[in-house]
Amino acid sequence: MSKPVPADAPPSVVAPAPEVAAVDGGVSEREPAGGGGVRSMVERWKMEGAPARARLVLRALGWLFSLLALVVMASNQHGHGGSQDFRQYPEYNYCLGIAIVAWLYTTAQVVRDVHRLGSGRDLIGTRKTSALVDFTGDQVVAYFLISAMSAAVPVTDYMRQKADNLFTDSAAAAISMAFFAFVAIGLSALVSGYSFSMEVLV
Repeated sequence: MSKPVPADAPPSVVAPAPEVAAVDGGVSEREPAGGGGVRSMVERWKMEGAPARARLVLRALGWLFSLLALVVMASNQHGHGGSQDFRQYPEYNYCLGIAIVAWLYTTAQVVRDVHRLGSGRDLIGTRKTSALVDFTGDQVVAYFLISAMSAAVPVTDYMRQKADNLFTDSAAAAISMAFFAFVAIGLSALVSGYSFSMEVLV
């Protein structure tokens, strides 16, 4: 059994209250540190689940590869009105159009994910609606990318059998970037499907 503290005991005997204890420099232990904006984003990144972090990384990769695909394809013009101009081939025009769609989609999704990390709020209403938009959007864009590659690959193979030049090499490079974008967004669709199923089951 503890002994009571005498009324005339010196002040050093009584321990200070935790809430008023100070640290070096006279700053209270409960005072938040500076750099709140970046620190809060890093903390939210750590608190986000693995699916959310993986989806953001995959969409960032999809953004990069779709941008490379559209830049390489749009610059694949050699000569004026000749056969070495991507505008002369509907398959390449379709591939360029889908690369632009994929780039715009991944840009919007990356901005949305970064906004959620920064503010803690999603731009889309409920969590279930957000998960449905993620799942549907990733699947649609991935399907468009694979269809664009399916249209452009046969034309490129046929031309490379006759002449392997800068034009066909650039077309093949653009198709390769579109394929990598498809892989990234396709994997993001799997993650979005998992998140959507968890929202439905809860």
